Amino acid sequence: MRIAEAVPRLSAQSQRKLESILHDKLGFAQMRPGQQEALRSVLAKRDTLAVLPTGAGKSAIYQIAALMLEGPTVVVSPLIALQRDQLESIEDSDLASAAVLNSTLGADEKRETFVQLKGDLEFLMLSPEQLANPETLERVVRAKPSLFVVDEAHCIAEWGHDFRPDYLGLGAVIERLGHPVVLALTATASPEVRAQILERLGMRDGHVVVSGFDRPNIWLGAELSADEASKRAALVERVVKAPKPGLVYAATRAHSEQLAQLLRQAGVKADAYHAGLRRTAREAAQTRFMEDEIEVMVATTAFGMGVDKPNVRFVFHYELSDSLDSYYQEIGRAGRDGEPANACLFYIRKDVALRRFLASGGKLQRESLERIGEALVELGGASRKRLADHTGLPAKRITQAAHRLADVGVAEVTTTRITLTCDRDALSLAIDRVLALESARGEADRGRVRAMQAYATLGTCRRAHLLAHFGETLDAACGACDVCERRRHAEARESERVASEAEHDAAAAKCR
Repeated sequence: MRIAEAVPRLSAQSQRKLESILHDKLGFAQMRPGQQEALRSVLAKRDTLAVLPTGAGKSAIYQIAALMLEGPTVVVSPLIALQRDQLESIEDSDLASAAVLNSTLGADEKRETFVQLKGDLEFLMLSPEQLANPETLERVVRAKPSLFVVDEAHCIAEWGHDFRPDYLGLGAVIERLGHPVVLALTATASPEVRAQILERLGMRDGHVVVSGFDRPNIWLGAELSADEASKRAALVERVVKAPKPGLVYAATRAHSEQLAQLLRQAGVKADAYHAGLRRTAREAAQTRFMEDEIEVMVATTAFGMGVDKPNVRFVFHYELSDSLDSYYQEIGRAGRDGEPANACLFYIRKDVALRRFLASGGKLQRESLERIGEALVELGGASRKRLADHTGLPAKRITQAAHRLADVGVAEVTTTRITLTCDRDALSLAIDRVLALESARGEADRGRVRAMQAYATLGTCRRAHLLAHFGETLDAACGACDVCERRRHAEARESERVASEAEHDAAAAKCR
């Protein structure tokens, strides 16, 4: 069902206010269709999931809605850099008072933010980890937010990409806040991932707005090499010749360092970016890239979320992404200015084995589940921090395990406490069920790797294949991918051959 059919139109007064914010504050002539549908849904106080392409103005939806709904707006973002970007955007537009709340703030700065929250603060940007703090959550509860925004909402989907265990607690946070209107935003989500977002956030009769996955200005291609050395050479050669700036994604930290060094040796201004670098080094590299001081960023997937650089001319992948969802998200960072851009996947056959190995990590093991379960039996319920101290396991693993146990009905998870709802004997059976689900998740991960491998080796239109993954169809072959180009060239050669034979036959006939 389309939202336009289910949500009433705005009143004339509301429409005038919307247009005033749109034109006078944000400087937009008009809203795009996807923006308009999502905004109307939110203003009708309906929980809404908006899946809109990169550059489609997702932030404008909550910025306008916030000024039209009574009460403050909470915006959950996974990265500090993204929170800062959102804050700067709001301040630059002079929309309303806004603040961030994250681990970089000192005690005095946090107190000042809380004082603002009790007053006229309209926008509060923070991470899900901050909402796991009981004091912070209680202050947000007292502020009575009218809109709860989950940016990069695909982070909540364990079967998607960029999974963040701390996002799993947001459903409980929303209920603790009295379930304000929920707006979830993402640039990429397959039907499977959309379903998880709706479920995990507890969205009530959630409306889903999906608009325009196709990015026709991005040429799509893939290049198979015989071995690692020839793949490196092919990528370096292509980067050297390509219009810049550009991004190169590598699956490992070591590869990002090696490729950046090779590109520098080839005369390209390149930096590496990965989670193993110190934060100051990562921030400096990102600044250099954003300000065009370097031509190419060679990065793991630690780089990219929330990075809005319009003039990226190419996104090359040195290995397979972990899924088509990830790949679409990553190549979507090219050509945001609407100008032609290039997305090419470089691979060798053994890359599939590397991706399978990487996909096998992060799964819960029986030992961890048993340690957490025994701790819950012994303590009779506890906070994440106390469980982490008691078991010696990381807090993220505690969060993940708690929600797994809740999934099979033997645990209750709130914002402050995890409680077991069964005895020790039932716990053992529940752990068996959790591990069976983990096995299914593992098979799903392997399926995503197979889907990525299929994309790399396609003999049909790449764009049509990619769009089909997200539930969209293409009426005809795109003509802007390597497969379509090869087919077009083959057809042209065949036409030339047929024409040549016809000419030859005609000449022969005259001779007779």
